[in-house]
Amino acid sequence: MKNDCLFCKIAAGEIPSEKIFEDENTFAFLDIHPTNPGHTLVIPKEHFENLYEIPDKILSALFITTKKLAKAVKAGTKADGINIMMNNEPAAGQVIFHAHVHVIPRFQNDGLTLWPGKDYENGRAAEVAKQIAKNI
Repeated sequence: MKNDCLFCKIAAGEIPSEKIFEDENTFAFLDIHPTNPGHTLVIPKEHFENLYEIPDKILSALFITTKKLAKAVKAGTKADGINIMMNNEPAAGQVIFHAHVHVIPRFQNDGLTLWPGKDYENGRAAEVAKQIAKNI
């Protein structure tokens, strides 16, 4: 646990939350500023700043819990669909620096849109794919 981390304190029970699920490695609770009612956060109990730091064993547990929560949120809210999202680093919108996955119930005509797509310039997709693949 990191002493100044809000999500570490929530997982430890030091700060109240609307807890939905907890197991050995993960903790899930309602987001206090939901995109839609039922918007849930799934976190590893151990402190990791973002996706890049999470060991594979914990990451596996995190996404097994995320799948379980996605099904429960969809059923519990009667949602038409679910968005799963994880922001990593400030440029991607991360504001709490404890890794967390958003499980967001979606409803037909809820007014939310996805980010806009852009077309690649001619030949650029192959170049980008090659640069990414080189870093695996």
